[in-house]
Amino acid sequence: MGSGLSMRSRAEVTSRFAREYVKASKKDRGRILDQVVEVTGWSRDNARRRLTAAARLSPGTGHAVAVRERTPRSPKYSYDALKVLQKVWAASGGQCGKYLVVSMRVQLDALERHGELVAGVDRYSASVRAELLSMSAATIDRYLRTAKAKDQISGVSTTKPSVLLRNSITVRKAGDEVEAEAGFFEGDTVAHCGPTLKGEFVRTLNLTDVHTGWVFTRSIRNNAHTHILTGLKTAVEEIPFGVTGLDFDNGSEFLNHPVIEWAGGQGIYFTRSRPYKKNDQATIESKNNHLVRKYAFYWRYDTDTERAALNRLWRLVNDRLNYLTPTIKPVGFASTANGRRRRVYDAPATPFDRLLAADVLSAAQRAELCAYRDSLNPAQIGRDIAALQDQLLLLAKDKTEQLHLAQFPSALPDVRKGVRVPAG
Repeated sequence: MGSGLSMRSRAEVTSRFAREYVKASKKDRGRILDQVVEVTGWSRDNARRRLTAAARLSPGTGHAVAVRERTPRSPKYSYDALKVLQKVWAASGGQCGKYLVVSMRVQLDALERHGELVAGVDRYSASVRAELLSMSAATIDRYLRTAKAKDQISGVSTTKPSVLLRNSITVRKAGDEVEAEAGFFEGDTVAHCGPTLKGEFVRTLNLTDVHTGWVFTRSIRNNAHTHILTGLKTAVEEIPFGVTGLDFDNGSEFLNHPVIEWAGGQGIYFTRSRPYKKNDQATIESKNNHLVRKYAFYWRYDTDTERAALNRLWRLVNDRLNYLTPTIKPVGFASTANGRRRRVYDAPATPFDRLLAADVLSAAQRAELCAYRDSLNPAQIGRDIAALQDQLLLLAKDKTEQLHLAQFPSALPDVRKGVRVPAG
């Protein structure tokens, strides 16, 4: 039951009864507990715990005697382990603790294999490796808290609904049953327009397999169906398993005769989401943010040089996400203790591990992809990604900022407005 007293007042009541409570008989303790519960609104267990704690402390103000000073806990992991953890976290692409605790062994094995971590060099050793493998997800997040940063920039939506063919395509909703096999992809395009939609600018075609989380990303010149088709054909060739279905939003770049006829010719099932219902494409919408925007930022890209740099970047990013980065996948719903509905997720796993578990690859494909994963160097991938991002920054930063400033009118008056100037 509740009480209108402040915490300070409750602490004073507890302090007043504390000494009497510890000296009283069992029967009198019950009577004192009843009084404290009635006044403070606490449960009997809470009141009993606070009375016992207040009796052990020296007398003082009511607020002070009810609070026990916490003894700082000695660090469980060494300073060397924390420094190496930061290096592994950076090489992984900034994975959160829940994912890094799953991929830690793969990350360490790859970094050791490529000479990025050597025993006896830069604080790394067998004992440090054992410490890193024993860390929990919460511990990893706590020790990396100061190393993490948050980006606050935002972008522009460019989806234009297409009336053409929309009524003839099956609608796929957020509540529909999750695909149980690999091969069904959600897709979308991301506009690299900067602060303005004027002119032609690069688009990035982004595809994500709903069952495994496998991603494919490619930048194209614009949203014309010719370039969309080129990107889709490349995806079908490069994705290591069969594409059986595609789900897009209602954009005209996807809902047109050439794209739909190509999908039909390939035997690819074609669906669309409901208008203005982003939850219907929750998988790809999340990837648009933490894949495309995270790595390519919000600059304007509108040249062939920038598009080529983006496509080199996507190959590295796709390797990092598909082979080295665990993800979680919603598998259903459950109820909380108070009856509220909540999502239930499976255990974290990389898209590659999910693909192996799906059993859609031949023995030769499994061996080839496993060898390719073992050849990846997480630290080198991180350095190459940073170099390409620096190149994109040099190419696009200045012009994007100029376009942003051009949107705001000058605060100075036009002194020549309305003034006649004689012909020279």
